[in-house]
Amino acid sequence: MLASTSSPSPQAGLRLPHPLVLLLAAVGVAAILTWILPAGAYERRTDPATGREVVVAGTYAPTAAAPVGIEDALLAVPRGIVAGADVIVVILFVGGAFVLLDATGALGRLVGSLVGRTRRPRTVVIAVSLAFAILGALENMHEEIIALIPVLVVLSQGLGFGALTALGMSVGAAVVGSAFGPTNPFQTGIALRFAELPPLSLPVLRFSLFAAAVAVWIGWTLAMASRDEVSPEVTVAPTERATIRDIVLLAIVIVPFIAYVVGVVRYDWGFNELSALFLVAGFAVGLVAGMSLSSTAAAFLKGMEAMVGAALFVGVARAISLVFTDGRVIDTIVHGLATPLAHLPGLAAALMMIPVQAILHVPVPSVSGQAVLTMPIMAPLSDLLGISRDAAVIAYQTGAGLTDMITPTNGALLAMLLGARVSYGRWIRFALPGALLVAIVGMVGIALAG
Repeated sequence: MLASTSSPSPQAGLRLPHPLVLLLAAVGVAAILTWILPAGAYERRTDPATGREVVVAGTYAPTAAAPVGIEDALLAVPRGIVAGADVIVVILFVGGAFVLLDATGALGRLVGSLVGRTRRPRTVVIAVSLAFAILGALENMHEEIIALIPVLVVLSQGLGFGALTALGMSVGAAVVGSAFGPTNPFQTGIALRFAELPPLSLPVLRFSLFAAAVAVWIGWTLAMASRDEVSPEVTVAPTERATIRDIVLLAIVIVPFIAYVVGVVRYDWGFNELSALFLVAGFAVGLVAGMSLSSTAAAFLKGMEAMVGAALFVGVARAISLVFTDGRVIDTIVHGLATPLAHLPGLAAALMMIPVQAILHVPVPSVSGQAVLTMPIMAPLSDLLGISRDAAVIAYQTGAGLTDMITPTNGALLAMLLGARVSYGRWIRFALPGALLVAIVGMVGIALAG
């Protein structure tokens, strides 16, 4: 289905280093900062409902310095991989199942049939974008997209667009949906809880913001699609007509996502449950395709091999936040960014919370972790400023949520760019203006909630 070439890009000399080098460099920079920034910490308490440790506002105090040396910085990398084991296993299992599906030829035939029949390629882009935005709103879909990128690139090329459009209608749409999804338990849900607000505060405003943000992003993706050159590195090969069995095989790898969304919403499922579902799905694909158990196992493992590099990016990215935590400077960074807001007028301070949250998302690439860290500080601060706590939550959603699609410390994002063969710089030129347009939606929401 995919045909690769090894010819170098004419712009190869302008590209940033390999994503692994970029992430390791970020770990080094984080370690250096632990020698420069003063150590400090907030007092913490355990939230009885979630078991998470949350900061206590107004308790920041200097602590003994704990600079991270070369040895500890290097050890943070395997520690980060261990800490991200659940996400890494998901990437391997989901990727293995989709590569196995591709090996049967079913994926190529299905994509070819879709491309051959559609006469409205932009409608397909809208439909795919809406699907990923909804999945983002429901369960914060992100890392799971890594395995789908090669397929989406082929689909986008078949529609007459390039790899940037594939990324825009998948990870871009999912990030926007996740950021503004009123029911997203990993962003909005956690932020509302630690801002001590009801689970669905201001529902009309929040659903309106979600619809507006997704519409703006889809509009941006469509506007840029016509300029998105088709990459010569990945081409759509002619395929046979899809069969009923091909549809069944596709359904086998789609059903786990549906079950997972239900499980997240109703039963507090996590990545381990999704991994278990795709373990079953991977073997089911092989058996339905007519392979033996041993052949299926071998093909499944071979499929995982293609995802090892992408999976490790996620673990290495975790090392960055570990270094900041070990060096006792993460609370210092939060305190240093939040304190100046108290001297600004209410609405101005609320709007400035957006860039503050965006900056914090570089050393804290976990959106849920950032909500736990910052909302117990930002919520009381909003009371002092005379603005609503809902405004502070929307600022977090806009700043931290949208930064997920551009921060270089997001290992999953770098893995997706690698899979699509798109340089980080090229992606930023596409995504950053669109993210800023969507941020205007968040600003309007802050003004209305304030």
